Amino acid sequence: MKKKFAKAAPTIAIVGRPNTGKSTLFNRLAREKIAIVDDLPGVTRDRLYAKMDWAGMEYHLIDTGGWVPEAEDELHLELKTQLEIAVSEAQAVIFLLDAKDGLVPADRMIADQLRKSRKPVFFAVNKVDTAAREKFAYEFYELGAEKIYPLSAEHGRGVAELLEDLAAKVPGAGEEEPEEESLPRIAVIGKPNVGKSSLINRLIGEERLLVTSQPLTTRDAVDNEVEYKGRKYIFVDTAGVRKKRKIDQRLERLASIQAIKAIERANMALLMIDATEGATDQDAKLAGLILRRGRACVILLNKWDLVAEPGKRALEIEKEIKTTLWHIAFAPALLVSAKTGEGLERIFPAIDEVFEQYNRKISTGELNRKIERILTAAPLPHKQGKPLKIFYATQTRVRPPTFVFFVNYPEIIKEPFERFLQNRIIKEFQFSGTPVVLEFRERRHRG
Repeated sequence: MKKKFAKAAPTIAIVGRPNTGKSTLFNRLAREKIAIVDDLPGVTRDRLYAKMDWAGMEYHLIDTGGWVPEAEDELHLELKTQLEIAVSEAQAVIFLLDAKDGLVPADRMIADQLRKSRKPVFFAVNKVDTAAREKFAYEFYELGAEKIYPLSAEHGRGVAELLEDLAAKVPGAGEEEPEEESLPRIAVIGKPNVGKSSLINRLIGEERLLVTSQPLTTRDAVDNEVEYKGRKYIFVDTAGVRKKRKIDQRLERLASIQAIKAIERANMALLMIDATEGATDQDAKLAGLILRRGRACVILLNKWDLVAEPGKRALEIEKEIKTTLWHIAFAPALLVSAKTGEGLERIFPAIDEVFEQYNRKISTGELNRKIERILTAAPLPHKQGKPLKIFYATQTRVRPPTFVFFVNYPEIIKEPFERFLQNRIIKEFQFSGTPVVLEFRERRHRG
């Protein structure tokens, strides 16, 4: 059950230098571990979005990548752009400073930029874990702040006072009435540099996600709400997942875990594959993650604009999917180009169709009639000369469609027969884009 609010919730941006604890504060305010937290500077790069409830009021939060004003390389210039966009979206800003580092020139430069925005700025000094350390926060009054908020994002100390003053200055959205809402939540996954962020930027219609020439730019799972023809969708951009032996840095391991968590938080996945390379073993492993977590799926063959012989390559890709990605053969495959926009108009209709199938319910009568027809041509497993007997089946859940079979000997059902039954059910009921789950329970036949 989601809450409905009487007005749009105001947005609060958290900004500051790298490694001041912005993501830790973001996670605490959101009451959920959304951003990656690590002791390496510059971990958060994209703008992360979440909701915050405080005293019955709702706010939107934005976590930003740490900006080093004096740096001029491509990545830091992009981070500056991300910070400027976040501040322009926000109704108020939390400027997070570091008590351990003290006041540094970069803090002064960021304060000057924030002053130009004319937005309310709350100067919060982090890593003040005890009352004895509050004296280290006083020097930040040099930035021209009316009030300094010493706090510990990690332990929560001083956070309530900051939020009370923020709410007094910028009232949040008040709850109106409960409303049932079910949106497709789509995790966009794939190998590094396959075009995930570029795709979402195209769908959003703005440069919300950071896109540079460097692979592994995206490290956090980022939620992005998109509206298409009056319907809302939530896209989750994720870090590219590499094979374990290629993950050398601890940060890349964290990013891989985030991608897996994004799949778990989503109810659908867009598996992006480089059309110039085709389906690889690593793509197959990602497909396995989607399948094991019971998520619906659409396959996107990206970079189609770079394919030299489209007709010939389309046939080759069809074969590659059947062999390498055979375990998600139920997923529709689209040929697209995030760069040029080719084929993107087919993504939303595909998502709608797959999401409908993911929530589909089959009546018990119809299910058993077709199961009976399927079994007439099936080689049934035996136990001590006695064949498997399926007394009846029923669907117990959706997301994904789950069917329970009551049988005499569930222990003799092995993977080949289960896979056969799954494939026939998908074919008979024309399921598209969703796995089906089968469960077998023992029931003795009663005279």
